[in-house]
Amino acid sequence: MSLLKTVLPNVVQSIRAFRVADLQDEAARLGQHFLYAYCADALTKQQVLAGIAEAFHFPKHFGKNFDALADCLTDLTFKAGPQPGFLVVLEQIPNTPKFDKEARETLLDVFRDAADFWGEKKVPFRVFYSFQ
Repeated sequence: MSLLKTVLPNVVQSIRAFRVADLQDEAARLGQHFLYAYCADALTKQQVLAGIAEAFHFPKHFGKNFDALADCLTDLTFKAGPQPGFLVVLEQIPNTPKFDKEARETLLDVFRDAADFWGEKKVPFRVFYSFQ
């Protein structure tokens, strides 16, 4: 029985009762990319994006802005060839004066747009997140 049986194939949702290790195991079982970023140490948008870029092995020229994040999650990855699917975990997204509710929502919107992009291509793209 699949751990993700009740999770849509292209969704951004709270991690809730899921454990990171179980999600990583499920990604391996499904043959999908597992992308994990621990964001608790970041205070600013640039630090959050730099942490995601490092964790996801984005190119060195990554621009540390939301547009660059969107490009890396969609166009650059799509151009790399056929993809088996993605299981993404963004753990402990910060709540700081320089990364406030609006920044968190914008970050999640970028991932929602990426989920839509991959959904149109019939490629699973599930994102699980938690806030500090």
